[in-house]
Amino acid sequence: MGEYKVDSEKLNNLSSYIESLEHAEGELINILREAQEIFGYLPSEVQLFIARKLGIPAAKVYGVATFYSYFTMEPRGKHIISVCLGTACFVKGADKIVEEFRKQLKIKDGTTSEDGMYTIDSIRCVGACGLAPVVIVDGKVHGRVKPEDVAAIIKEIDQDKQDEQMLIKQNAQ
Repeated sequence: MGEYKVDSEKLNNLSSYIESLEHAEGELINILREAQEIFGYLPSEVQLFIARKLGIPAAKVYGVATFYSYFTMEPRGKHIISVCLGTACFVKGADKIVEEFRKQLKIKDGTTSEDGMYTIDSIRCVGACGLAPVVIVDGKVHGRVKPEDVAAIIKEIDQDKQDEQMLIKQNAQ
């Protein structure tokens, strides 16, 4: 694991959250959710901090964090692209869609682009089999996706990013 220094302001925010809970020791999942919201993922330093703050073994925190697929120990991109690889989606070519995203976003090893902008996740059945294959980008569902649709989806993400930056500039003025 590379060198990682925990941001003290973020740690203070997490500490305040934990202290605001009436029965913090029974709220481990909520604390982990809040920590992931604050840090973007759950580095080992944050897990250890939580364990010490709650007075529980670090192994228990790690066990809960690794049991639930919602939690991640690796940094994630700003934009999350989830491709369903459930049976219906896979049969209709979801694996080719994953490869097309990786190719166009230049993601080789791992699941996050080097610039930290995109994470590609494969997920199991999202319950929208009639729309197979399904891609979810930052919570927005795209159905009946074909490899040739990937460029347009990426363009849409980039346009949303530009719109967001424009709003920030306008609000700053």
